[in-house]
Amino acid sequence: MLYELFLFGLLSGVTTWLFGFGGGFVAVPLLYTVILQKWGNESSVGIHAMQIAVATSAFVMLCSASFATFRHYRSGHIDWQKIHFLWSGIALGGVVGAVMASLFNGNWLRWIFMGYVFVTILDCYFRPGFMVTSKQKQHYGQNSELIKGGIIGWVGALLGVGGSVMTVPLLRRRGSSMAEAAAIANILTLPLSLTATLTYCLLSLWQSEWVPSGFIGLIWFEAALFLVVGTWIGLYFSEKFISKLPDLWRAKLYPLLLIIVLLVMLFVN
Repeated sequence: MLYELFLFGLLSGVTTWLFGFGGGFVAVPLLYTVILQKWGNESSVGIHAMQIAVATSAFVMLCSASFATFRHYRSGHIDWQKIHFLWSGIALGGVVGAVMASLFNGNWLRWIFMGYVFVTILDCYFRPGFMVTSKQKQHYGQNSELIKGGIIGWVGALLGVGGSVMTVPLLRRRGSSMAEAAAIANILTLPLSLTATLTYCLLSLWQSEWVPSGFIGLIWFEAALFLVVGTWIGLYFSEKFISKLPDLWRAKLYPLLLIIVLLVMLFVN
């Protein structure tokens, strides 16, 4: 079963490079499914399946975003001016989201996750500016960017998705190509995943009495390692062989992949 995580890690690496998401939107449904299959719904681990999936996803995203950011930095896809003020807000929002996720009922968290994905799909298809990006220059104030970053960090850490499904549409509507939006989304995942992972580790001091071996608090460390290795390999080969995918194709594939994620979470219980 853990080797399946490695294979899905490869897929996560591809989607992370092309679309800026993958660590969370692949890892959370996958880990949720694997946990229920391995321990069952009624076990202590199964009851906390969604929290474990979200916390483990935060650690996986920390590793994958670090690697992707380095590769994107070398490729020259990054406009640092577009993320300057968002960065701090996302880091703070990540702490709040991680604390809230540990307190939420796991089933509520699952439905919030699915609602978030559903709204994002509708936004991509029906609100202008995503499929065909705007070329108009826009200017944003420091305070508004901090608030937006805080919301992105809060939602991303709460649901274990890294915030990329908020940042990529946001950046598309600010004139970014999918390549640039994916690169920036990976960078913005770094402060979120770092603060969220540290918060989950601190919270584990009060949540360690029921966890089996292979866990560090709510983080399923053993599974995370298989996902991380697969993701790194997927990122490397994506950069080498599929970086030239046309921008419009990337934009059209983006919501289709979210639909698959939504269906997996809807029918796995």
